[in-house]
Amino acid sequence: MPNLKDLRNRIASVKSTRKITKAMQMVAAAKLRRAEEAAQNARPYAERFNAVMSGLAGGMSGDNGPRLLAGTGKDDVHMLVVMTAERGLCGGFNSSIVRLARARIEKLRGEGKTVKIITVGKKGREQLRRDFGDLFVEHVDLSGVQRVGYGDAQGIAKKLLDRFDAGEFDVATIFYARFENVVAQVPTATQVIPASFEESEGDAGTGALYDYEPGEEEILAELLPQGVAVQIFAALLENGASEQGARMSAMDNATRNAGEMIDKLTIEYNRSRQAVITNELIEIISGAEAL
Repeated sequence: MPNLKDLRNRIASVKSTRKITKAMQMVAAAKLRRAEEAAQNARPYAERFNAVMSGLAGGMSGDNGPRLLAGTGKDDVHMLVVMTAERGLCGGFNSSIVRLARARIEKLRGEGKTVKIITVGKKGREQLRRDFGDLFVEHVDLSGVQRVGYGDAQGIAKKLLDRFDAGEFDVATIFYARFENVVAQVPTATQVIPASFEESEGDAGTGALYDYEPGEEEILAELLPQGVAVQIFAALLENGASEQGARMSAMDNATRNAGEMIDKLTIEYNRSRQAVITNELIEIISGAEAL
């Protein structure tokens, strides 16, 4: 049984930890409000942008369309862009994204495909490096970025587009966590090259016809690279909100667990202290009786 000094030191240590986790929870809550607002504000633009691009792409045949839309005609080499956080202490946020990417890697390799990986955020890189370090081609470090902006997404998109133009891969997929709420972040995989657009419910069955000037091919050639940056930016914003939500939830659980541990240690300390006092009283009474 630990002595009273050890118990006091342990209680003080857990109390200090609880203060830290409580402070981290409050910081994450403050950041979450801004990150959630940014992610929600980006969704309508991204959805409408994709709807317009879908309408443009629907009027073109795959062979005559831009290369970003038609693809290379093959799917032998896949580029996976795994986007995670730069820091830990956010529950299973990073692990869930890595788990989805790992499953896709194993599936593609089982089909005989070649896989290449670009990591954004060092936590995903650390987890994937153990098993797939030989597949890494690049890492994007955002640790010095206080608040992710569209310029960061453009930088990642440019790296990806340059590699596509160089013929290094056929299909590119980004992995991130879509923010639902504080306790739910959904790991998501989205193909960005060649462009894949889903018709939204609001545009289905409208039957609207448009004449474009210049033609669809010229507009798509101009907008498709921007579309890649838009999808990456939206994914980064979703990731930012998901990370803060996961961290807030994890720190809340850690704070409550620390409180429960303090209660248990306090009970153990009081029982040990009572036992020591009882033994001292017995010794004093025994000594008095001996006299």
